[in-house]
Parts: sequence; structure tokens; C-alpha cells
Amino acid sequence: MVESNYDILGIVEGTTEKEIRDAFRRLALQFHSDRGGENEQFIKIKQAYDDLKIGKKYPETDYEKLKNSKVYSGDSEADVRRKNQILGQELFKEMKIAQDWASALNISNTTASRLFGSKTLGEIELERKANGALSIKGNFMAGSFCYDGSIIMQGSITSPSWTKEFQTDIHLTNGDFKFINPLENKYKIDNGAKITVDNGNVVVGNIYGRKFRVEDPVRVGVFQIQEHRTHILAPNGKIIAENLADTVLLEADSVIVLNVEDDVIISAREILFYGGKLTYDSVIELKKGGTIRFFETFSIQGLSGDAIIKLENGKKIRLFDLKTKKIKDLADEFVPNKENYNKDATMVGHGFTITYEMLDNLSMKPSKKQKHGWASKFGFSKK
Repeated sequence: MVESNYDILGIVEGTTEKEIRDAFRRLALQFHSDRGGENEQFIKIKQAYDDLKIGKKYPETDYEKLKNSKVYSGDSEADVRRKNQILGQELFKEMKIAQDWASALNISNTTASRLFGSKTLGEIELERKANGALSIKGNFMAGSFCYDGSIIMQGSITSPSWTKEFQTDIHLTNGDFKFINPLENKYKIDNGAKITVDNGNVVVGNIYGRKFRVEDPVRVGVFQIQEHRTHILAPNGKIIAENLADTVLLEADSVIVLNVEDDVIISAREILFYGGKLTYDSVIELKKGGTIRFFETFSIQGLSGDAIIKLENGKKIRLFDLKTKKIKDLADEFVPNKENYNKDATMVGHGFTITYEMLDNLSMKPSKKQKHGWASKFGFSKK
């Protein structure tokens, strides 16, 4: 005989909502891992309680779990969108519970660990450490989560597809946000997720956004571009990341990155590039008094001329102009040690410090010497 959700909670069909809730609480106290119980049994009880709240008598079969999962290959695009909406809604609710749980532990300054989510949606484990840091193990898929302290993450972060309503939004009011060995473990942040650290640093791996076509709900055959820009914000701290690609925004006091490709915005006072790519329609927003440095010697080969450096006062400089501007042609007041650079060295590469003041006063007009040299080369008379 198939075990019903009523059987799992030890109650009979037709009991009141209060009796169902009381039965769940009694069993939860008995089997929760915080009290030495069996985690598998607790998950089973929690799922039965959630099912009964929506009037579902029997647990999902393995087939139903596959049919209702977000990876079922037999779904149409509309079905996938609908199921991801449900996925986002369920996880959003679960993360609100997780936030309240973590906040209560912070207030009481106690340690504990607990699983959130379900086997169908994916589980994550939260553990508050004795030092106040919160450990998250597993993939964070949807929902808002605010914590007053550091977060140590072992897993990737994403947002549900087809909707921004249940967007992943992790907010730290104090402390650092760090991935554990993100490059080795291939952890990433993508699909429009947002991480904000008010007073601390962010150390992560690869960061991706997403753009895709969706059909207009009214006009047949007409498609629109929907953008899920991934945001990482640390206004008073530092962001350290590897590769940024396909619709990303980073804003911090200091940003250290490897490569940047395709519609990336970086806004900071100090920006350091250690890789060889800064391509497509990317924008560097430099704050007043700030600096930019390209450390890769040959990075000029991977830099797109259509990338823009935008100063806080609104002035814009094409990256192409910096790729061709030689250090020896800059004013001595900006580069007092010109002799340390090769005569053909440009502003981009070699770890040269490009300052806000330098860019604000930069003239792209050739000098008289350059003009005369160009005129003589092509046979024009000097005037």
C-alpha cells in the first residue's frame, strides 16, 4: 500500500489544518538534525507537510519529480517558463525562512546547521559558525537573503530563468563574501544574480550575465531581447574575480579582474586588469582620483577599440586612443620617470598607472613633431 502524506505525519485524513501543523511540529522536533535526528526522515516529513498545505494527499512519484523538474527535456518553451516560475517562487519562500533562521542565530549568538530547499528543487546547507560567519554549501538558485556577517560559499549562484520576480539577491550588511577555491571548484555567478556587500570585500570566480530572445506575448513572430545583468556591488571594499562575460556590472572601491568580454560595466576608483582581454561594448567607469592598470604586457592584442573609459565628470575616452598613445608623448608632470619605459610602450600594458587626472587632461592631437614627421613622410610641405 502506498504511504500517504497523512501516514507520514501519523494523522488521519480529514484532520484540521491546526492538527496537521501540530503533528508536523512534533515530528520536526523529534527528527531535526539539530536535535540529533535523522535528516532523511526530517526532509520526508517537511515535504509531506508542504504537500498537505496545498491539498496533495500522496508524495510525488519518481516520474512526477522528473516531469516537474526544471530539466525535463519533453517540455515546450512555455512549460519550461512556467516550471521555472514555480521553482523561483518556492525557493524564494524557502530563502525567507532561511534568512529568519540565520538572523535568529545571530541575535542569540549560537551555532547551528540546517538544510533548506527540497530534493526536487535542490538542497543547500546553512551553518552559522562560532565566529559569526555563515557557511553555505550547495547551489543558491533563487530568492532574497540578507545577513549581518560574512558568508563563505561552496557552490554556484544563479537566478531562475524567464523571470526577474524571484531574482537571487544576497545582501551582506557587514563582512566579506567569499567563494572557497572558486577556480578549482569551477564555482560561478550567473543569469542576473545580485550580490551586495555594504562593508566588506567580494572574492569570487567567473561571473556571467545572460541575454536571450523571448517572443512578444501580443505580436506573433516578434521577439524581444531580455537582459539578465549580473550585479556584484561592494561600494566600500574590493571585488576580486576571474572572467566577466555577457552582461555584467561590477561596482566597488577597487576591482581586480582577469578578462572582460561582451557588455561588461566596471565602476571603481581603482581598476586592475591581469588578463589579455577587454572586448566588445564594455565600459570602464573611473571615479575621481582613481587609477587603471593593465598588467599583461601583450594585452593590447586583446583589447577592443570600441570599449569606453568614462570619467566621473562625464568625459569619455576610447580605449583605442590609449592603445596608440605612447608613454613618451605624455607630459612630464604625469610621467616623471619616462626613462623607465621603452620608447614604443603605450599607456596600455606593462603595469603602467593611468590616472584619472591623466585621462581628464589627455590630448589626442599629434604634437608638432609628429605632424611634421607625417607631412615629410607623405611629401607634404611644412608650413
